[in-house]
Amino acid sequence: MCVEFIRSGPDPADAAFTAELLGIAAEAEAADGYRPFNEQSLFDVSARRRTPLLLSDLGSYVGAVVTGRGELDLVVRPGARRLGHGAAALAALLPGVPGELTVWSHGDHPGAQALAARFGFIADRTLLQLRMPLPTGTGDVVDPADLDDSRAAATNIGHFRPGADDAEWVALNALVFANHPEQGALTLADLEARQSEPWFDAGDFLLARDRASGSMLGYNWLKIEPGEAVGEIYVIGVQPAAAGRGLGRRLMLAGLERLHSRGCTVAALYVEADSTAAVHLYRSLGFTDHTVDVQYRRDPR
Repeated sequence: MCVEFIRSGPDPADAAFTAELLGIAAEAEAADGYRPFNEQSLFDVSARRRTPLLLSDLGSYVGAVVTGRGELDLVVRPGARRLGHGAAALAALLPGVPGELTVWSHGDHPGAQALAARFGFIADRTLLQLRMPLPTGTGDVVDPADLDDSRAAATNIGHFRPGADDAEWVALNALVFANHPEQGALTLADLEARQSEPWFDAGDFLLARDRASGSMLGYNWLKIEPGEAVGEIYVIGVQPAAAGRGLGRRLMLAGLERLHSRGCTVAALYVEADSTAAVHLYRSLGFTDHTVDVQYRRDPR
């Protein structure tokens, strides 16, 4: 099989190239039930931090690739699968990508497992997507008794103020996710880019502050795509020094109430499978497994 990689034209905003790339991703999502490229990958492409490629076979586009920064994402168009395009693409790409390399398998598809084993990748991280139904109408999302906590009097939950809260939030997020390779690396520019997205609403970005000092103690950033019934707990975090006070649970409850008030019927979130305390909290609130993503790392041997 002879495959070739097509790069974007000189203009990084090449409309035809971008439309083809997103079209292949949309076809894969419709067939598989999950997105082949995560949000950060697409942000990196827009910021020109990573390189998008189209996979072509005899003039027909059969897949798409995003590479760079020690990561590789590959998707084969549903109608072109089981013909060897994925293996041919990896065989051509991998020799030119030395050093450490990671690959996400969204949904951990059996085909991805087979390719990982064939090319010397081992499972390194497991990311769970959990979901829970929200009541329709005016019913309560949570038991009001859960909100009766004397410790809550020391904190106030309000909304994010674009511009005023940016730097403090980026610093707190870096502290909370100091050991997380993606979330902990978010910059002011990344935050500004997300504020430009059509789904951003400052009212969906909940912040917990110490009533006495006004310092930021935690946050629950929600993401609701226009017209979607599924609302996402986009990222939630609590300052390490404030852990153990029930603030994470209180932020979760406030977030679920907000999603409900905005008309969402399902709440979703992503969590590392080995984050035992967080997984326990989410399951205690009613979240159950929806999908599993696995990150594979190239075996140095």
